[in-house]
Amino acid sequence: MALLEIEDLKVTFKTADGDVNAVNGVSFGIDAGETLAIVGESGSGKSQTAFATMGILAQNGRATGSAMFDGRDLLTMKQRDLNKIRSRDIAMIFQDPMTSLNPYLRISDQMAEVLQIHKGMSKRNAVREAAIMLDAVKIPDAKNRITMYPHEFSGGMRQRIMIAMSLLCQPKLLIADEPTTALDVTVQAQIMDVLSDLRRDLGTAVILITHDLGVVAGFCDRTLVMYGGQVMEEAETGALFKTPTHPYTKGLLRAVPRLDRDDAALQTIAGEPPDMSRLPVGCPFSPRCDVVMDHCPTVRPPLETEGNRRRACHLSADEVTS
Repeated sequence: MALLEIEDLKVTFKTADGDVNAVNGVSFGIDAGETLAIVGESGSGKSQTAFATMGILAQNGRATGSAMFDGRDLLTMKQRDLNKIRSRDIAMIFQDPMTSLNPYLRISDQMAEVLQIHKGMSKRNAVREAAIMLDAVKIPDAKNRITMYPHEFSGGMRQRIMIAMSLLCQPKLLIADEPTTALDVTVQAQIMDVLSDLRRDLGTAVILITHDLGVVAGFCDRTLVMYGGQVMEEAETGALFKTPTHPYTKGLLRAVPRLDRDDAALQTIAGEPPDMSRLPVGCPFSPRCDVVMDHCPTVRPPLETEGNRRRACHLSADEVTS
């Protein structure tokens, strides 16, 4: 049984201009100790899928479907029950650590609060435990620096603090939403090494939300590709990178800079991401697809399982890869 099993998840936002359908029938699962990447362009529904799972959608948002975690549906839970699960069983690393950390509180106070609430620790013991976790994520001189404020750390160090805070209660599932955005490549590699070490040592399952396929390649067991709030393709990461069988996945991989390719310029996917309030009736990628067929804009392709891969395309895998 999967640790987290999401079925037919839909997320809709009520706006003055009408409904915005951010997520449109997404289904996937993740097992204990597994790593799953959710990739796609900005606006594809990656983060909203995570926010719905965590119960932190904006006030005008509504989620339907199911998100079963350890046999309980997160989407129908009361807030007080969700509050007990957050941080303790499911933790999340947000995209911008500077806005996620309270600038008016010392790091010690912010981290200790997690342990005081979820484990009933005294403030003194909680700070000691927090310092140990900061040391685990390679914060130099953690014992003394824990009393500093967020602005006294670099962006990479603040992201390490967020990782440490999310892992204080040793959650079963960690959702990392663009954890390496705005960090230089050296710091990105260090952050991913930290996540790899902690996953290995604690056995935590990880959902990595990103648009950076280079980060995914060396870290995730499986990769799920989203576009227009829908799943386009899902497969074991190595197989997906080697043989993409959906035109959108193929386009994403072509757009990644590679040292073994002599292209004069990066290849791009023509067109713009879809308007989520006016999605095509059929395949959301059809307006930008270079192998589109007549019925693609009007008939939505079903998400079908083919061996160890799922894909939603009217073309066969052989037709896409040829």
